[in-house]
Amino acid sequence: RLGSVVAYFTSAKFLLYLGHALSTWGDRMWHFAVSVFLVELYGNSLLLTAVYGLVVAGSVLLLGAIIGDWVDKNSRLKVAQTSLVVQNASVILCGIILMIVFLYKTQLLTLYHGWLLTVCYILVITIANIANLASTATAITIQRDWIVVVAGEDRSKLADMNATIRRIDQLTNILAPMAVGQIMTFGSPMIGCGFISGWNLMSMCVEYLLLWKVYQKTPTLALKSTKVEESELKQLNAKKESDMKPAEGVQLIVEKDVTGFEPHQEKEVSCAARIAEPFITFRDGWVAYYNQPVFLAGMGLAFLYMTVLGFDCITTGYAYTQGLSGSVLSLLMGASAVTGIMGTVAFTWLRRRCGLVRTGLISGVAQFACLVLCAISVFMPGSPLDLTVSPFADISARMFENEPLPTITSPEDKPEMVFATGMPNLLNGSTTPANGDPEMSPEPVPLISVSLLFAGVIAARVGLWSFDLTVTQLLQENVIESERGIINGVQNSMNYLLDLLHFIMVILAPNPEAFGLLVLISVSFVAMGHIMYFRYAQKTLGKQLFVCCTPDPKAVPDSSPPGNTSTV
Repeated sequence: RLGSVVAYFTSAKFLLYLGHALSTWGDRMWHFAVSVFLVELYGNSLLLTAVYGLVVAGSVLLLGAIIGDWVDKNSRLKVAQTSLVVQNASVILCGIILMIVFLYKTQLLTLYHGWLLTVCYILVITIANIANLASTATAITIQRDWIVVVAGEDRSKLADMNATIRRIDQLTNILAPMAVGQIMTFGSPMIGCGFISGWNLMSMCVEYLLLWKVYQKTPTLALKSTKVEESELKQLNAKKESDMKPAEGVQLIVEKDVTGFEPHQEKEVSCAARIAEPFITFRDGWVAYYNQPVFLAGMGLAFLYMTVLGFDCITTGYAYTQGLSGSVLSLLMGASAVTGIMGTVAFTWLRRRCGLVRTGLISGVAQFACLVLCAISVFMPGSPLDLTVSPFADISARMFENEPLPTITSPEDKPEMVFATGMPNLLNGSTTPANGDPEMSPEPVPLISVSLLFAGVIAARVGLWSFDLTVTQLLQENVIESERGIINGVQNSMNYLLDLLHFIMVILAPNPEAFGLLVLISVSFVAMGHIMYFRYAQKTLGKQLFVCCTPDPKAVPDSSPPGNTSTV
């Protein structure tokens, strides 16, 4: 029994979990802290955070396909190690720059009429964006590729691993910001910067070692191709002609390709073609995504990003205007994490009984049913909905008063990436309402509306995370190995595109009187996303779509169309 425990803790699966936990913990701390740092540096204005959010979202939208293509064209270990080092080094460098700014901000303001400080702000946002792009590459290669290879042909194991990864995400989403928030509250922003930089330095070394261990324990990770048919032939030839280990055999193939093929290509490709290559990759990636059998399922997931119905700073700011305290909101966030974990458990149970495709249908119905409570809350007592108030009234008033516009920021917690119209001042424990007046407290209002709203949001997370896991596994199972990177890169771009629309929606209607309208629009987009998934399920299962669930997993039809599953 002890041996089995030791075997589990030294297995590739557990090491992958551990590496993901360390990586996610650092990511969540950084994404939480960088927004607070930028607010603190710019005089409690959200301008820098809004710029950072736009740059991050725009970069992934434009470069998602290119990042995915780079993941596909390089060896798994090289991609994982490079993205890991770039991500952590960028965060460390950002932390050092922020520490310098916090220490010498007064002096920097006087140098070159403040332009040096502006350059520091630009550097922080640019390097932080590079860190986010590297994080995107890491997520694609580990969560969409490595995990499939480690699971092998066992789809139940793949489902369990996906669910465990999401549980780790849920826990770190709550615990990591709490930890760094305490450090910044009882210490200082500069201490927070130093702690995050030190954490990333140590974490990078441990994660690098863990990646190498997982790679050694899973020889099939070395078997990667750019063209599936050629890869299979090369792998067969390598096994027949040599007694080498699989990793060594494939390494020779890679070396032959590098020395024999790429120099020849460099001679023939013109400068104009090289300039045009990223644009061609961008086009080809989106075309390939559209042609995937799981296109509608992926679009359905992307549409869930067009929502204000998540535990983000928008909803938090709205809750403050409705009279909820910070302690109540923290309890509600904890409840949302619990229901999110329940969603991962529900996914594994439903998949065993009903199959993967039907699990998505059931999850979608459950999520939408819960969100109906949010739609009802708009018309209940206490709702500030007033369509006679112009959504642009708050913007025009601020323009005439020369005050900063309410803007939004984007930490990472999705399926909903988040924005803000007003946020707590996490450095001193006070709350700044969306109108910028820290001393103004909202008048007491009936809590029926806001209670229904949060009841719906919290309950819906069971279906939300189960649906997210369903679409994730559909992409893993149905996208061929040589296209996993670019297809998942485009999927990330789609998610960010819908998230940007959500960003624009909040800018156009930032006042609390229009929040009910945003809720109704959000519920509509969620409904459209699930309709798209229903169409995908109808195409995939046909007449078997409404066959009753069975407790026998072997009786469940294969969710993947023949000929589209990837071979590892």
